[in-house]
Amino acid sequence: MDQPELNTGYRIAVPPAFGEVFTHFYVAANSSAAVIKRTLLPSFQTILVFSFGAPVTMITRHNNTMEIDKCIVIGPIKQAFDYSLSPGAEILVANFKEDAFFRFFGEAAIAEKFPVHPDDLLQENCFTALWQALSKINDMKDRVNYILDFCQPYLQDRDPVARQLVDFKGGNMSAIKAIAEKNALSERAVQLTHKKHLGFSAKELNRYQRFLKAVQWIQAVAAKDRTIDWFEIISECGYYDQSQLIHDFTHFLNLSPTKYLRFQQDICYARS
Repeated sequence: MDQPELNTGYRIAVPPAFGEVFTHFYVAANSSAAVIKRTLLPSFQTILVFSFGAPVTMITRHNNTMEIDKCIVIGPIKQAFDYSLSPGAEILVANFKEDAFFRFFGEAAIAEKFPVHPDDLLQENCFTALWQALSKINDMKDRVNYILDFCQPYLQDRDPVARQLVDFKGGNMSAIKAIAEKNALSERAVQLTHKKHLGFSAKELNRYQRFLKAVQWIQAVAAKDRTIDWFEIISECGYYDQSQLIHDFTHFLNLSPTKYLRFQQDICYARS
């Protein structure tokens, strides 16, 4: 059975002053009479979800279900998960960029395995108060501006080594060695900074970027109504063979590449 379409699903850009903090905000609302179910593709970003209206639930690949009450932090998102919007549900999602979540909370991987309420990270009720203020604002762009004004005083300066890791042009693994030499640090120390501030290792990111390249290749070919040449994708995206390609799709998405091609219209992507 076909999924009902989201009545509202769009992105809101952030002003240049917050270009290092958020990639964008995402809005989705269900004005249909049926529950809308979607799969969120891994993004290696951390997201802050505000829920308004009817219940919104997320389901892990282990079939654990969790209802989002007001707001929740998830990430870095390394594997896909399903979520559903009940009729009348509405969400506003802030997508943190690179090391920005660490700059707010001092821990990048705190919600990697278990989504948490942001107040639990701060041991105070400021995000509950933020949600209450947002719930009284009707326009989504005004809500985004309110969030930006709210968060600005809490943003810490970026760690110099973390900045170099984010700004490095080239392979992620070569960045570790180059930045270690530049700062007279051991490669292990730079690897730990990478994990601490971004929430994942350079090795994990390399694997994800290879998978992402394959996803984008499939989307581009499918958009042109061309037949997928899987061996072309294997060659162009840096895979050894078909089994490695299948293994990555199963790891990140819990789907084979062919099933992803079949169901991609029901899969959302958080990155810009």
